[in-house]
Amino acid sequence: MSRILASLVAVALVGGCARSEKLYEGTHGASVGNLTTQNRVLRQIAPPAQRQIVAVYDFPDLTGQYKERDRVQSLSRAVTQAGAPLLIKALQDAGEGRWFAVLDRSSLESVVQERQIIERMRQQYRGEQNIDPSVLGPLMHAGIIITGGIVGYDTNMTTGGVGARYLGIGANREWKYDVVSVNLRAVSTETGEVLANVVVRKPIASIKDQGDVFRYIELDELLEAETGYSTNEPRQIAVQQSMEKAVMALIAEGAMRDIWSFENEKAERAFIKGYRTELFNGDVPPSESYVARPNTRNPSAIPQTRPAMRPVKVRTQTKEPESAPAPPPPNGETLG
Repeated sequence: MSRILASLVAVALVGGCARSEKLYEGTHGASVGNLTTQNRVLRQIAPPAQRQIVAVYDFPDLTGQYKERDRVQSLSRAVTQAGAPLLIKALQDAGEGRWFAVLDRSSLESVVQERQIIERMRQQYRGEQNIDPSVLGPLMHAGIIITGGIVGYDTNMTTGGVGARYLGIGANREWKYDVVSVNLRAVSTETGEVLANVVVRKPIASIKDQGDVFRYIELDELLEAETGYSTNEPRQIAVQQSMEKAVMALIAEGAMRDIWSFENEKAERAFIKGYRTELFNGDVPPSESYVARPNTRNPSAIPQTRPAMRPVKVRTQTKEPESAPAPPPPNGETLG
């Protein structure tokens, strides 16, 4: 029996080593198809009555939290610093891109610099003082700004474990939960009023399984083995799911406050009902039947800039003709 047990433990250890080697051999390649359940739900939102043009400037980490390390100080942040790209992706995924046309203002400096390069090149090599609008039109602008940030990251919110041991053979499991909080707001460009405001919290799970054997097979023979496996939910994925959930909540809040609307009224009522049921944990108070509307009316109704319909004067560089030689003086005289 002892020999069989030792053989089983050895086989398990060898299998674990082989699995570790496969990880380094690149068996887990890059993929674009690992959509989460939350992302799929975001993509399936019913279409809006009108697509909204929104601008995203920044989505900072406001937690100030750093990664936990034993015995050393780490300056690595606990959560991702790429908030704006994740928010832009979540807004573009809403309803398969039918809800929002997103303006990336986080890279506005690069866009303006590239436009300046175009203007400079046409001035220098084509002599154009006024650039033709058909060549370089005006930038789009938004009536609504989507902003917010990662406002909280709490560690060890829930910890625990369970284990058992019998005759030198034991196993145990440990787990802990962290929580990340995300705030998302829609702000009017015209008045600066906060049109809608939501907060979403997402637990982050970490689980560790461990087993070991410590047993004397014979008087002078000791069998000792240990194995373990841990699973840590990626924090970046947790933040991404929080943003996607926040975008869904913001759509519901905006529909309730007449900021925007669904194409189908029945789908809008069902979406808002599901959101409010989740918001109040299934116990929606009667006082919530009315939601105050913002003072800003039609915040997205800001017309886009169009070039003035007038001819553009283009000055071209022309080569001046060489001056003609002076005629010779009469009677062959020379000028002194």
